[in-house]
Amino acid sequence: MSILTKSCSVRHGKNTNSMHPYIICHMISSIDGRIVTDRWTVPVDGLDRDTLINQYFDIEKLYDADGWIIGRSTASEHFVKAAEPWMGSTNRFPREPYVAHPLTARLAILMDPQGKLQYERSDIEGDAIVTVLAENVADDYLQMLRDNGVSYCFAGPGGHDIQKAVAILGSAFGRRKLLLEGGGLINGAFLQAGVINEISLMVYPGIDGVSGIASMFDWVCEKNDEPACGQALSLLHVEKRDNGVLWIKYKVEKISS
Repeated sequence: MSILTKSCSVRHGKNTNSMHPYIICHMISSIDGRIVTDRWTVPVDGLDRDTLINQYFDIEKLYDADGWIIGRSTASEHFVKAAEPWMGSTNRFPREPYVAHPLTARLAILMDPQGKLQYERSDIEGDAIVTVLAENVADDYLQMLRDNGVSYCFAGPGGHDIQKAVAILGSAFGRRKLLLEGGGLINGAFLQAGVINEISLMVYPGIDGVSGIASMFDWVCEKNDEPACGQALSLLHVEKRDNGVLWIKYKVEKISS
């Protein structure tokens, strides 16, 4: 066993904390693994692309999860405006989980380490927002969250301690099953942290074809790093759905060398 493999095994470890929610990375991609849907080739027979893509949301409902996770880029593209991080003091509020309101059945969990998202309401389509931050965000930013009824918690000093964030989502917010539906950076961070329990991949029958377009996992690291080291996939389910869409499920197993 190489030194690299040993370090990966220790890094991922085995999650024995029963409070940690079960995390399913649920995504849809083209056959070449790209996730920018408006770049995909169109379906055959003149069908609208969204007719196929909407099957993703049908499967999402089947999971009956009590929360979903996205990153700042996805959130700012679809739901919440973003701006430059707030500057200021960091000693007024304790860096502890803050629950702003009675928790809804589902939570919208937004990974935003630098505190760039600017909120005007406390929910997304009825799902109460919880934002995951770095401990060094400004107190004035936390005050803005409180004023708008937004719950928050912290993922370590730099906001990148995914394992800590996941533990808090289980213990402080009572989550049991979460869907990870982010872009490649966030998904890659969760993969590297070893906290993904299952992968649900829907394959759209189309192609992007261009190098460098966002993919399902895009962990930024050195070329010799292996963010999925210590993990292996066990096939759970394969289903051919309407109009050539495939649904593939894998259990993520922790392995030792």
